[in-house]
Amino acid sequence: MAEAQAQQRGGYAEDVSAGQPAQGGLRFEVDGEIATITLDRPEKRNAMTFATWSALAGIGENLPEQVRVVVVKGEGPSFSAGIDLRMFTPEGVPGQGSFSSAAAADAATFEQRLQQAQAGYLWLRRPEIVSIAAVRGHAIGAGFQLALACDLRIVADDVAFCMKEAALGLVPDLTGTKPLVELVGLAKAKDLCLTARVVHADEAVRIGLAEKVVPGSDLDQAVEDKIAQLLAVNRDAAAATKRLLQRAQGRSLEEQCAAEGAEQAARLKALFG
Repeated sequence: MAEAQAQQRGGYAEDVSAGQPAQGGLRFEVDGEIATITLDRPEKRNAMTFATWSALAGIGENLPEQVRVVVVKGEGPSFSAGIDLRMFTPEGVPGQGSFSSAAAADAATFEQRLQQAQAGYLWLRRPEIVSIAAVRGHAIGAGFQLALACDLRIVADDVAFCMKEAALGLVPDLTGTKPLVELVGLAKAKDLCLTARVVHADEAVRIGLAEKVVPGSDLDQAVEDKIAQLLAVNRDAAAATKRLLQRAQGRSLEEQCAAEGAEQAARLKALFG
């Protein structure tokens, strides 16, 4: 199974370098310092499969060094409706299996496959990049967690977030629980996950799930405006600041002060030698 996924990532890397549509229902484009990942199965509302997660991991492994901003969006009216429902059937997705086959595997094999899927989400948090989820329509389950994996979420006014896993007898396992708690607090995260209810645009902004909501026709421009703001900041300073912010909650005030001093010393040395 791991060998097959490695082959998928290898094929994906070739697609990236050639600028062609990739495996897993994704498109990947690089324009200077900006990379764009497009979930590209609009006929399935950009539903995800094992191949999608493998392809996402492949992008992270092969991301060009010059990229500073990564935009994740969906083709068509939905960001992502979550998991491809065929994965819940005994037959599964051709060539990829199903959850029943994954559950039947030994614990080590299942854990390895899950870690490979999570890898497609984790790299979006790297300090050297800023990731933006441009979300319109449905962002359900795995799609919601992909939006949560990004640093910023700019959403259209028709957005519908939902952590649906509990309603399916599952738990969120694609790195989404920690950022959800950090963004909205423990009680609200429990509410969203344990009821599997839908969060629309106004509430998303109010509780901190989204930085900005705009009419759907303005979403692309709003993302472009945010990219321009991000690229106007010194790259190394931005990466150092992101490191500080990401690690702040796990440190005491004294530890954070020391970390700030160390980062500032490195910046001053780089600027003034």
